[in-house]
Order: sequence, then structure tokens, then C-alpha cells
Amino acid sequence: MAEFVSALGLVTPEVRQIHQQVVGATTGPASRIRASVVVSGVVQGVGFRPFVYALARELGLSGEVANTAAGVIAEVEGPADAVEAFGRRIAADAPPLAVVETVECEVVPARGGTDFVILDSAAGAGRTLVSPDVATCNDCLTEFADPADRRHRHPFITCTNCGPRFTIITGLPYDRPATTMAAFPLCPDCAREYGDPADRRFHAQPIACPNCGPRLCLTTPATDPQYGEEALAGALGMLRAGGIVAVKGLGGFHLVCDATDEAAVTTLRKRKDRGDKPFAVMAADLDTARRMTEVDEVEAALLTGHRRPIVLLRRLPDAAVAAAVAPGNPDLGVMLPYTPLHRLLFEGLSVLVMTSGNVSGEPIVTSDEDAAIRLAPLADGWLGHDRAIHVPCDDSVVRIVAGTELPIRRSRGYAPFPVALPVPVRPALAVGGDLKNTFCLGDGRYAWLSAHVGDMDDLATLAAFEKAERHLEELTGVRPEVLVTDKHPAYRSRQWAELHADGRPVIGVQHHHAHLASVLAEHGYDGAEPVIGFAFDGTGYGDDGAVWGGEVLLAGYDGFERYAHLSYVPLPGGDAGVRNPCRMALSHLMAAGLPWDPRLPSVQACGDEELRLLRIQLERNLACAPTSSMGRLFDAVSSLAGVCHRVGYEAQAAIELEGLAVGCPVDRAYEFGLSAPVAGFPGLIDPTPVLAEVVQDVLAGVGAGVVGLRFHQAVARAMVRIAERVRADRGLSTVALSGGVFVNRLLLAASSRALSKAGFTVLRHAKVPPTDAGIALGQLAVAARVPARREQSACV
Repeated sequence: MAEFVSALGLVTPEVRQIHQQVVGATTGPASRIRASVVVSGVVQGVGFRPFVYALARELGLSGEVANTAAGVIAEVEGPADAVEAFGRRIAADAPPLAVVETVECEVVPARGGTDFVILDSAAGAGRTLVSPDVATCNDCLTEFADPADRRHRHPFITCTNCGPRFTIITGLPYDRPATTMAAFPLCPDCAREYGDPADRRFHAQPIACPNCGPRLCLTTPATDPQYGEEALAGALGMLRAGGIVAVKGLGGFHLVCDATDEAAVTTLRKRKDRGDKPFAVMAADLDTARRMTEVDEVEAALLTGHRRPIVLLRRLPDAAVAAAVAPGNPDLGVMLPYTPLHRLLFEGLSVLVMTSGNVSGEPIVTSDEDAAIRLAPLADGWLGHDRAIHVPCDDSVVRIVAGTELPIRRSRGYAPFPVALPVPVRPALAVGGDLKNTFCLGDGRYAWLSAHVGDMDDLATLAAFEKAERHLEELTGVRPEVLVTDKHPAYRSRQWAELHADGRPVIGVQHHHAHLASVLAEHGYDGAEPVIGFAFDGTGYGDDGAVWGGEVLLAGYDGFERYAHLSYVPLPGGDAGVRNPCRMALSHLMAAGLPWDPRLPSVQACGDEELRLLRIQLERNLACAPTSSMGRLFDAVSSLAGVCHRVGYEAQAAIELEGLAVGCPVDRAYEFGLSAPVAGFPGLIDPTPVLAEVVQDVLAGVGAGVVGLRFHQAVARAMVRIAERVRADRGLSTVALSGGVFVNRLLLAASSRALSKAGFTVLRHAKVPPTDAGIALGQLAVAARVPARREQSACV
């Protein structure tokens, strides 16, 4: 399998063989030859043609280079040793943003000549890879800060090494006419830079300057539009005065306010109907981030790197941000400026709330016209510009666990960079799930995950899904022959696939099987034998019609065996049970045969009438679905410990429980009851003894943090015991962890450490999220193994 390699010093096997192909066709170093070199990978929009031009000139070679739909194609002619050096260095010395997948070299007839030229791009068959949007580079920032530079304070300064890519590309090959910059003809100065091989902006498609580029525009309900520096000054005045401004970024609008202004943040929270869900903040610089949060070296590298995701960091007690930014949450989601416009917003301000510009549940707004309508109830003004965003792309979110990156939302800076697959796939589209939707296109050995789409319960999100899917098809050249979905019959993503199948097979993949296949695929696991898979999340449609979520599966790509699961308990009222952890706590108590002691916080959180109706509902099994969800057990323990009884956003109860548990001394763990599989029935993970100890500790006055830590340790300990039993029974020693529960840093670190100490190889997510945002990759990998005779409307 060809692997993606960084151009910083790593070379593919193909590159190592180039000199053999070239030298083998010559009789000595002085022989003159011509070679055709095709480079595939992320090689467009990253300065690859200028690099090739400069390299060829340095080595005294004649020839030409062009972008094509298959990648960058160069023909070089000259002394054999110089051609060999060219082939060696084309990957090893490639530009910083380039990622070389393959280099193919062929000796062709010599044509003579002394010049080396860059040809116009050519369309045609093949496939190349598109660079994600990246943060402003240091060279541009130096010019940006220089009063003598003609791009001083230019909000759209960019060059070959930075700026927008994915969100402005309308087609391939990647040239200015195939971007939204086509609307801005270059002025003479920019055209000179664009055509100068010695310039950093040589063939940099997004370049512009104040004379020929996009222009800022500030609009408010009460004033005429303002432009340029006047628009910026107006927006800054609004922010300093406690206003909320919708600001157009690379992949969509943000809603922005002063993060130190309690009234402003509270107003934004109310307008957006945000509940207690945390806001992300943008800090002016790394020093500012360090004054608010704990930042280690790995986190600092993420914050300052070219991807610039939101990084979840532990908040310091004296962090100078409004309490309303992240109420009840131990972490802050922090990012640093990644566009020049962002930097201009920090004049007199140090920390800004920077949250997606949308109404909760809708996709991010990308156009100025749409912003004026959809964001009208949310913002006091709109700071936009006339460079169009072709495809939405939200900010990415990551956290560091035990020194390793854990993606939570893989979007700007990452999409549409592909994931190499361990198994070949036919051209296919996996549509993902309904929550945190991303979809995935695959063909051959590669899979392209979309940017974050959102929750599929809104017509606007469905429209955004369709547009993004068409765009990614255009960029990748994948024309799906198979569609892959979750098996949940009511998922809108599945209904969309069935509606748009147009005669193509539709394959359903079980939710937790897809979770585990996603982590196997990103690790390049060949699937020769199954792994011990822990798939822990909140909700997933089970093969028996129950709500699964605490699953131990012996799984590969071909299928899975349900080895064990968390014992079923009633989920009262479906979504109502999810929104009310206190009800889930009481359901767990009743299932465990434990009384509803009126001293328990969960009982106290419910009024008498709610308790009466809930008891009837559970006893008579009215509107109750059986669930094995580990996420719901976390909710129950959080409520029993008095932490969170009603949630305003997903996983709030578990997040707050984890926050209190971090830093508590490890003394002992609670203990689950475990039973082995019997006569074809899965083993059970019985929470009854854990719940009994939780109740005992809570009634004895043990702090919620200690209760939380003992519970986390109990889950990790149970995982090790189960894995050891499987190893003894089946001889398996590789463990895979996936599902939204493993966003929990405390649990992920504790379980990974304990399993590794017990001698297991542990596979955890590092490239795609463990949440439903990553299941499309797993769907794709599983569907690749479905025999053709079973394809049509298959379920696996």
C-alpha cells in the first residue's frame, strides 16, 4: 500500500527507485536524457509548480511542468546525474504544505531545448488531492505588520504557503479560474508577483492586495455600509462596547463578542439558545492562552501550527474569561488567530468568543446575504467581505490525551485530506449518522472524509450535506457505485441514501461495528483476525432493536460477535430520558433493585408528580426502550452524585462528572459484576454493585469528584477484566476503543494505560473522531467486504 508521507525528509519507495529507472537508461553521468515525472498527493495549491521550476533551474534542466487532474506532471531534460537528482529531491525537498503520495518516473525521448516553463493547467482523467485551508504563515505576518509593506494590515494577505484552499476551490485543476478568487483580476503589482518564479507568490492562486482583492464591509440595521478600515473600526467599536458581531472567516461566519464581558457573553448565549453548552474562544496569542489554561508542549504546537484547531484545555482557576463562556465546564476550547482579519480584531481586546455563525442545529452561514437574514436575531452587525466561500467548513476541535491528539471534530485544517485504507474499496459513499454528521467518499486505498456537516434534523443541514457531497465528488473524482448507511431505520441520512440511490446498492452497517471499523481503518489494521472492541457511546441502533451503547464486540471488517454488553435498563421516554439524567439514574436504581432514597440528589431533583409518573412508566414499561448505553450510565452516576440532573447539551452530565473527578486522589475503584457468554448469549456487564456503592458513598457524604473517579476507574478495570477473559478464551490481544464515551480524557487515559500494562495492544483514535463524526469511515471499510451478491439493500 502506498502511504502518504510528509515531504519533510520522508520518501516513498517509488522515489527511491527513480534513480534506478533513470540511470538504467543511460550509459554514464554525462548522458543527456529526458524523464516524465508524475507526482500525486497534496501538490496543488501548495507551491509545487514553482518549487519544481526552481529545482529544475538549479539543476540546469530544461523542460516543463503543469497541473493536471492526475497531479503535477513535469518533464525534465539534461545530464543523467542532474535528472536523477531531480527525481530524488522532488519529494524530499518539497514545499512545507505538500504531501507526496507517489512519484512515477518514465524515460521519454529527448527533445532538446534550454528553457524550463510552467504550462497552463490541463484537465483530464486522474485524481489529485486538495490542500485544507491553513493559517497565515510567518512570512505573510511579517509583511502584514510592516507599515512600509503594500500589504500592511491587509485582511486577506496570503501566499503559496498559507491561506484558503478547500473552501474556495470550485473545480480542478487548481488554478485561479477554478476558485472564488476568479472574481478578482490581479492588479499589475500582484500579476508581476504571480508570474515571477523567484517570488513567494508565484502561481499562488488566492493572492491579492488592497488594490485588487476582496474588501471588508460592515453592515448594521441602523447605518449605511462601511468599507475597509472604516468597517474594521466600526466592528471593533461594537465589540469593545459589548456588542455581538458576525464575522466572516475561512469556512463561514463566526459570532464574536468580548469573552471577558459577562453581559455580552450572556446575551449571545440567550440569543443563540445555547443552554449551557460551552463557547469556543480565540486568544490573541499563545501567552494569552497560557494565562487562561494549562498548555503543554504538544498542545502549544497544535495551537500555533498551520491547522489551528480549537484545542480543549484545562482552565486555570483565575482565567480571565466570563463565567458564561463555559459554565460548569472544567475545560476551555481555545484557538489562536488563523486569518489576518482575526488578528485585526484584537486591537484593545485579548480574548474573543468565536462560535459558529448559525442558529443552534442549523449549518454554519457562509454568504453575506444569508448572514443578513439568518443571523439578524443574533448579531448587532455583520463584518463580511466579497470573497465567496464555496463550501462550509467549521473549526476543528481536538484534545490531547496522554500526549496523543484526539480529534473531536475534524474539519478546517484537516478536511479534505484523505485517510489511507488498509483494504481496497470500490467507489462508494458512506453517509455517516444523523448526529455530528460527516460523510465519506472512498475509492481504492483512500477515503475522503467531509468537513463537519451537523445534525441531520434540519432541512438546511440536508441541503448543506448535498452541496458538500457534490463538491467532494468533484474534487476527488469519486463516482460512488455503492451507498453505505447506518442500520437505524429512522435516520435521515439513511433515508437520504435510499432516496438518492438511483439503482445503486445501499448497504446498512451496524452502528457500533462502524465505530470499531473506523479506528481499525485509521490504524491500517488488515483485519486478519478480530480485535477486542469496546464501543461505548450514548445511542446506537442494535441488531435486536434495542438502544445499544455499552458493547464489547469481537470485530473485524467482515463482521462482529457481540461478546458482552452492559445490562439492559429502560430508557424512559427516549430523548426525554437523555435530557434528564435524574430519570436515567432512577431507572438504573429500579433495574438494580435499589430504593429511591429521598436523600439521594437524583430523587430530590424530581418533584413528587414527576416521581409518581416515572415510577408508573418504568413499572409498566410505557414508552421505554431497553438500552445498554454506557453514556446513559455516566449520566446516571453524574445525577446520583449530585452533579447534573438536566442537560442542555450532549454529554453535559458526563463532562461535568469527569471535570470534578480529575485531580482527585486515586484510592479505590468500584466493581462491576461480569458474566461470561453462555449458550450463544452475550456476557453481561452488571452495574448493580457499582450503583450500590455509589449510593452508599453519596449518602455517606463522599464528594462527587471522588465518586466520579471511583466510577471511571471501575469502567477501566472492567475493560481489563473482560479483555483478559477474551484473551484466555480466544487468544486475542489487540483492543480497539471507539464511541463518544472515549472523548472522556480521564477514561481514555486510564483504560489505555491499564490495558497496555496488562499486555494488550491498544488502538485508539488519532485521525478521526471516536464519536458519530467518525463512523462514515467505518461504514466504508465494512461495506468493502460485502460480497457483490449481497450488496443490494444489504445489512451487515
